[in-house]
Amino acid sequence: MAAQFGRRLRRGATSGAIVAAAVAALAASQGPGALPPPTDNLSGDSAIGVGDATTPPGGGGGGSATGDSPYYTDLPPLNTPNRPGVAPTAPTVPIVTGPAEAGIPATVLAAYRRAEASVRASDPSCNLPWQLLAGIGKVESGQARGGRVDGNGTTLSPILGPALDGNGFALIQDTDRGAFDGDTTHDRAVGPMQFIPSTWAVWGQDANGDGKKDPNNIYDAAQAAGMYLCAGGRNLAIKADLDRAILSYNRSTEYLTTVLTWFEYYGRGTHTVPDGTGQLPVDRSDRFGPDRPLRPTAPTSPSPSTTPTPDRPSPKPTNPAPTTPPKPTEPTKPPTTEPTRPPVGTPVEIPPTLRVARLKPGTAALTAVTESTFAQAAAVTAVDAAGRPVAGVSVRFELPATTDARFPAGATTVTVTSDARGVAKAPALRAGEKAEPFTIRASVPGRSLTAELKATVEVRKADALARVGDAALTATTGGDYAEVTVEGRLDGALAPGVTVTAVVTDSADSAQQSADGPSFGKDAAGNPIRTKVLKTDANGRLSIKGLVAGEKAGSYVLLLTAPGGGTAKLTLTVTEPATTPPASPDPTTDPAPTASESPSAPASPSGSASASPSASTSPTA
Repeated sequence: MAAQFGRRLRRGATSGAIVAAAVAALAASQGPGALPPPTDNLSGDSAIGVGDATTPPGGGGGGSATGDSPYYTDLPPLNTPNRPGVAPTAPTVPIVTGPAEAGIPATVLAAYRRAEASVRASDPSCNLPWQLLAGIGKVESGQARGGRVDGNGTTLSPILGPALDGNGFALIQDTDRGAFDGDTTHDRAVGPMQFIPSTWAVWGQDANGDGKKDPNNIYDAAQAAGMYLCAGGRNLAIKADLDRAILSYNRSTEYLTTVLTWFEYYGRGTHTVPDGTGQLPVDRSDRFGPDRPLRPTAPTSPSPSTTPTPDRPSPKPTNPAPTTPPKPTEPTKPPTTEPTRPPVGTPVEIPPTLRVARLKPGTAALTAVTESTFAQAAAVTAVDAAGRPVAGVSVRFELPATTDARFPAGATTVTVTSDARGVAKAPALRAGEKAEPFTIRASVPGRSLTAELKATVEVRKADALARVGDAALTATTGGDYAEVTVEGRLDGALAPGVTVTAVVTDSADSAQQSADGPSFGKDAAGNPIRTKVLKTDANGRLSIKGLVAGEKAGSYVLLLTAPGGGTAKLTLTVTEPATTPPASPDPTTDPAPTASESPSAPASPSGSASASPSASTSPTA
């Protein structure tokens, strides 16, 4: 009873506020990522956030992901795993020791972290931590039965819950014709994350790029679980949203408490163990362990033919035959509840992340012109210590902060998985406007394995520039020039996207900017702009508009130059405005006589002749 009371006390000790704060802290500790659009890359492997990483319409629905199937109720120990507050970034080498309960199989852990990165790229506001997926994976399947998965993350045998036939469980009639669960009568929860077929049909993902949505594949199931938990715009850093998300998986408050307890425990630290060696849980919510029937067998009614009848009394007593006392037998040992372990000597499959020893960069030249897609993809080959290719290795490609080149959807970091040849190929890379060399860094998350790939972005070129049309470019002082069209070509073909520099000069022999010639208007300070950078359009043409004549008449030149040697010189003429000559007098009209010119000018009041020097009276000889 004391143990049971202690167990209940521990369950109630997990503070929802603390757990929600832990989600926020874990989310904040992860750098932002971005991912490619919903299309698979050329190698057939899906980059994080690619392919089916889209939220189905309708949210989580009214039921639960598992159909409220049974789950494991084991709780973690009270001691803290590893170092307080430290969570591993990925599977590490060498394998770290610690409490067995804190160990997570390498491939299973890689799947949880990959799902976290994918959801963070497509739905960053959800704040999904991989430790929450680990908590659900623990109670649903014991981390895929202790990590019993193959190199691609598929369980070595299907993981199936009991038939949901309404007898102690929900009643869910078959919805998939047995395609996922092998049951054509009722549905069963399937795989390491225990999706029922009807939920998987909506939320199933192909996260490992093998062309299948397999609920028994830990990569597919973990990504589907992450997206399901984030449905409906949930923010898992908020306590109410976190609770709703977990309860949407299994509508049980005991389930909620158990998942939160494991989530908090994993948040304090974990370590990686080889696949197939993870600790298996024992207790289940239906009170029967993994080696016992899922439900107790109902006692069968005795057959009428075998029903015992009471003995009739003997008419006279008989002496009982002497009997030999039975030999004491050894007490029957209770059934063991120890988790199943691989037999001694059974080789443990090492996950790809731990087998890879080196990343070999590809030899293809990574070049492109500005604002175009690189002809070759960035690629590396994952090999082991013997130089053999390793499939299934997660490889992250990261662009430097200095470049404006981008992966699809504007991503600067993508993660892909190596194929059967060990080749991890990044999705198509597109150059930006900067013409420069840069380095792409490839690495294996959680390992100190890196490789560098050199890439170069070159400017677009035109070896010829020519004006379209031949009308004279003339304007009066202060007037506007007509629009000018120029065409750029490279090796005879139209050259789109070429940067062309236009400078107004004083003569065809000069490349210096003129001090008095036409301009492209004025800057904010009121100074004339006589140098301008233009760009040819998709048809290889550029239009020169807004050219204004200066205040000084004369002949000037508009010098156009482009990378690649293309040059054009256009003559600009500035003329004075036309002047209007004064009107000539009309000879048929006599001007009005003035007083001094009139021969009959009246005498002055004093009776003397006018003393004006302009008098019309001429002196006599």
